[in-house]
Amino acid sequence: MKHGTVLKYIDFDETIHHSWRQLPDRGIHPDKRGEMAFDSMDQRRIMGHFATGVTVVTTWHENKPHGMTANAVASLSLDPPLVLVSVDVKAQMNGCLKASDCFAVNILTVEQEALSVRFARHGPKDFSGIAYRTEATGSPVLDLALAFVDCKVTNVLPGGDHDIFIGEIVAGGSREGRPLVFYGGQYGSLSS
Repeated sequence: MKHGTVLKYIDFDETIHHSWRQLPDRGIHPDKRGEMAFDSMDQRRIMGHFATGVTVVTTWHENKPHGMTANAVASLSLDPPLVLVSVDVKAQMNGCLKASDCFAVNILTVEQEALSVRFARHGPKDFSGIAYRTEATGSPVLDLALAFVDCKVTNVLPGGDHDIFIGEIVAGGSREGRPLVFYGGQYGSLSS
């Protein structure tokens, strides 16, 4: 039996594409617990079709600012006002967030793609040349961000190879502009 799917997608330049992909037959691949495991590369490819905004999550720890690019961010609740951020357990930022008990989510504009790339790299992040201020928690709020929420951590939940940081919003703001978007492993923007 032939397995496949027809994909229809629109590029950032509004070009419509159709492609037919032959999907490989998948055998059962048990994980460490003996349960069926879904291929992580397939998950990455599939979830890459979910367009997201791009943020830089920041905190203040050991007398200096820390940050990371994140798109695994969501508004969780309106009452109380909560957001969540998913952070790799091996990332330096994970320990910083646990120690600081606060973070800011800075939503980037299309003009801030280079900033996203800068904070997506492994290792310590350099804040030189970046204008920022602090609000309620002391976490850095990027001056040119499209929007931000400043949060105190209320809970940390395990989520496989990530921890899910739940933050209660204690301050926030926004301005006019176009958001930076991530789709299919590439940056883009929304057309007007």
